[in-house]
Amino acid sequence: MKLIKTVEAEGAVLCHDITQIVKGVTKDAIFRKGHIVTKEDIPVLLRVGKDQLYVWEKEEGMLHENEAAEILCGLCQGEYMERSEVKEGKIELMATCDGLLKVQSEGMKIVNGFGQMMIASRHGNFPVKKGEKLAGTRIIPLVIEEEKMRAVKEAAFAASAGRPLLELKPFSHKKVGIITTGNEVYYGRIQDTFTPVIEEKLKAFDTEIISHVIWHDDDRKVTKSIREMIKQGADVVICTGGMSVDPDDKTPLAIRNTGARIVSYGAPVLPGAMFLLAYYEQDRKQKARSVAVMGLPGCVMYAKRTIFDLILPRIMADDEVTGEELAALGEGGLCLSCPECTFPNCGFGKGK
Repeated sequence: MKLIKTVEAEGAVLCHDITQIVKGVTKDAIFRKGHIVTKEDIPVLLRVGKDQLYVWEKEEGMLHENEAAEILCGLCQGEYMERSEVKEGKIELMATCDGLLKVQSEGMKIVNGFGQMMIASRHGNFPVKKGEKLAGTRIIPLVIEEEKMRAVKEAAFAASAGRPLLELKPFSHKKVGIITTGNEVYYGRIQDTFTPVIEEKLKAFDTEIISHVIWHDDDRKVTKSIREMIKQGADVVICTGGMSVDPDDKTPLAIRNTGARIVSYGAPVLPGAMFLLAYYEQDRKQKARSVAVMGLPGCVMYAKRTIFDLILPRIMADDEVTGEELAALGEGGLCLSCPECTFPNCGFGKGK
């Protein structure tokens, strides 16, 4: 830190806030610590009585907060993101499209564990809209060791295999098939109130329902319909009903008999414990094609938020869900059924 004349301060970096006091009007900083003085700033500084300024003196091996902030931003920024201008060691990232945010948690922990720097983001595996804020990064002190920034960069990229710590996966157009099961619906004893719920949730994404059938509790017909929908080009097949352990609930058997790879039958989420997720893999013109097949329990029909709300955005972003990831939903997997639902601005589905 050194003291210089204000008239000679163009390009210098302030070491402290400059406060302007106007009686009865304002008392606030007009320039913050770390601000780089411009030619236009000099008359303003003189008017608030600053004939001299304490400014940062460049030191070998040290980085200004804004220089270090660029490194943090580079660690985080992936495709489909835009950044703010750097200000006081802080940079924010925003989405340039609708999509699913993925966060490399281990890499973020490494960065935030180094000290004197931070990354704060939204929860991963949740949808975001174009223009929404994704994350903010900041350097805490005015200056920081260049070696420390080099070390954190190496450690973070080692944890993320060289990829950015944040990834935004755009939602893609999906052709959807829906199979409604249940003797009571098939024979017209009750109205189908399940399918309209599914259709409403699909409207939040770029989807096209190409087929909808209603079957009684016949697993062979459900199996056949799943395969037919896939042949028709369905990217997602959703089966509703018949998901419990009662003898006449045969939807899990029907999905299994298609030859689909079962990821999990059951999930540590309430509502939604009897959820089934599978992937049907086939080749189309020598290109691998994976169709998500879901069996939805009855709670999806009447509960405001369920396992379906946690998994659907990932399916729409072609983000394959693993059994390990489903198991990890237990912490945070309990919906509190609040009188006024604020999802996703709540803890539901936001475990480790």
